[in-house]
Amino acid sequence: MKRIRSIAFAALLCLPVISQADTVLITGANSGIGLEFVKQYAEKGWDVIATHRHDGVPQSLVEVMSRHKKVRAERMDVTSHDEIKAVAAKLRGEPIDVLINNAGLYSDPEGGRESQIFGTLKYSLHDDFMAVNVRGAVMVAEVFQPNVQASKQKKIISISSTNGSVSEPLSGDHGMWYRASKAALNRAMQLVAVNQAPRGVTVVLLHPGTVRTERLRDANIPNQIETDFSVSHMIKTIDALTVKDAGRFLAYDGQEAPW
Repeated sequence: MKRIRSIAFAALLCLPVISQADTVLITGANSGIGLEFVKQYAEKGWDVIATHRHDGVPQSLVEVMSRHKKVRAERMDVTSHDEIKAVAAKLRGEPIDVLINNAGLYSDPEGGRESQIFGTLKYSLHDDFMAVNVRGAVMVAEVFQPNVQASKQKKIISISSTNGSVSEPLSGDHGMWYRASKAALNRAMQLVAVNQAPRGVTVVLLHPGTVRTERLRDANIPNQIETDFSVSHMIKTIDALTVKDAGRFLAYDGQEAPW
């Protein structure tokens, strides 16, 4: 009998260990950089939680979900504390290895460049930019911090821009609300990094480069890079991060970005 038990135990030791897949939550995941993050993490075999603010699941995510069963979509407007908490309640106890604050507002949905230029400013836009680009990112990070802390990787990433840098030369006088919001996001996330580092959480800001997204596909902007190129490099940079990098502002390729 002892010999049978020993053989059975030895057989169990030989069984392959099935580890739980890493999980990433991505905000603003139905287009542009966010959608590309969804696609590339899905290809890596991760569990992907793709959030969006639409009433129904956007077709772009439906198509990815049809190919990758480990991708799920959740409605979550990052300006709504209630919606964020509702999704967090559904995910209570579920570790999130990488949380990517990607949702962002870049331009006036109803107007042109003039609404963000001094002299013709549209002041009602100020609150919209701050609500999405700053407050939304902070709320998402705060509400989901238990999930991140419960994970193996413990990383919170916010997609920022060197347009928010106070040391980078300005390329014209446009984009006041966007640029101001990114500068505010950078400082806010530095404070989150200081708070979370003792808990082993790595909080980092990433500049994706000048990406040729759907919105900028036809824009004549120099030094544009393709979305898949930017995201693949950002994922490599995220993979290499440790808590020693907490509070840093990095370009997509891991190089230091100017504050």
